[in-house]
Amino acid sequence: MKRELFLNGLPDLLILRLLSRGEMYGYEIVAQINILSNDVLNFGEGCIYPILHRMVAEGHLLQRSEVVEGRQRRYYRLSSSGRKQLATINQRWSEVSGVVNKIESMV
Repeated sequence: MKRELFLNGLPDLLILRLLSRGEMYGYEIVAQINILSNDVLNFGEGCIYPILHRMVAEGHLLQRSEVVEGRQRRYYRLSSSGRKQLATINQRWSEVSGVVNKIESMV
């Protein structure tokens, strides 16, 4: 099975969960996923930035820009819609992981 098929939708969940803790900028999100997963999940900027842009367009994230050390940095935070989306995805994740655990215990 291809890794990208297995992990479909996981970056969205991770981004929403990280941003539920507070505002972060794009590279910080990429780095935190790598660090917190001990590099098991290594989503590069080419994966994360398009998702951030999509989630802003969908209204799940709010963004602001700030110049830091001469470079423009975009910060992201959850909108009320994003909090609802996180609750929905968390519920689905619980259902799916519950089924996986149930099947694993039967093997």
